[in-house]
Amino acid sequence: MSNETRYREIEISGTPYEMGRQLGEAACEEVRAFCAIALERLNKTVQVSYEKAKSISESCIPLAESYSQDSVDELRGVAEAVDLPLWELMLLQIRNQFTADSDAGCTALSLPANSERGMVVAQNWDSDPALDPFTVVLTRRPIGKPALLNVTQAGLIAYIGFNDAGIGACVNTLPAPSRSLGVPHYFTLRGLYEAKSLDEAANAIQRANRAIPVNIMLATPEGPVDIEASIEKVYVLRPDVTSWITHTNHCLHPEICEYNEQFPELIESHPRKARIDTLLNSSANGMNIDEIKAALSDHEDHPRSICRHVNDDDGTGFWQTVFSVIIEPEQRRMHVSRGTPCNSAYETYQL
Repeated sequence: MSNETRYREIEISGTPYEMGRQLGEAACEEVRAFCAIALERLNKTVQVSYEKAKSISESCIPLAESYSQDSVDELRGVAEAVDLPLWELMLLQIRNQFTADSDAGCTALSLPANSERGMVVAQNWDSDPALDPFTVVLTRRPIGKPALLNVTQAGLIAYIGFNDAGIGACVNTLPAPSRSLGVPHYFTLRGLYEAKSLDEAANAIQRANRAIPVNIMLATPEGPVDIEASIEKVYVLRPDVTSWITHTNHCLHPEICEYNEQFPELIESHPRKARIDTLLNSSANGMNIDEIKAALSDHEDHPRSICRHVNDDDGTGFWQTVFSVIIEPEQRRMHVSRGTPCNSAYETYQL
């Protein structure tokens, strides 16, 4: 983990291909290093040969093009700028098509606006700390589409962040049936950032022939929303008893709750959900940013807590909270801790 508290900031603009070239030139070292270890890190949780990784990556390129030619053009610009084949950049986008655990045990929440702040969507990103050196804060200003700000590994077509139309998004793993071929998750997330409303955001996910299930926690102009997307259907969850909504790593919609019995529980998902709900129950509506930071720093049930630290678990012990993010899309800013939020300061990034 870097000693720097602030991620490097990059801004790109123009046509899709031009943005890709600009990103590749600005983050050549990060992109090349990310590509170099992608398969190695993937093989910590599932065995994938070089030949299989290359074959599936190449097979996903036309599927991604059918969903968004612009996004593939941007990726092609990155590949050419860093002098790597396009399939190696595509492998970064499809790593989670080989294993359900790529985004590990994240905890996410979405809160409505109150008198002290606007709406908020936030999460701890619990994953492999080896990805920290390739992580940047990236502003994209595409022609004719909303501008967006992401905290992301350099080379991904989209990740956690928000657009200037008031949509903020956090993502986490949803254990459910998947398939090796389909439109990569990060492409559908990029489609979501091109939306200006909840209906458009949900359609960006729905219209894709998806490869993996995913959970997307949203702040939208229509309020807090959670999307559970199986490979077959998109389920939009709105707050019910409360005005806010939370999610960890198990299915909540009644139509897909059966998957919770079919797939192993991912890093104490149910206890983390219960804990974040307890923390929010007493004061969620009135929570200010500092109180949200405190909730994301909680250590109950350590080491499988909301704020997760490296431990000696054989299967998942290398995962930790690599960064914590609190997004205020109406204010066009986000706060990011580089490392566990209990001992890393949150830095503010503005679009």
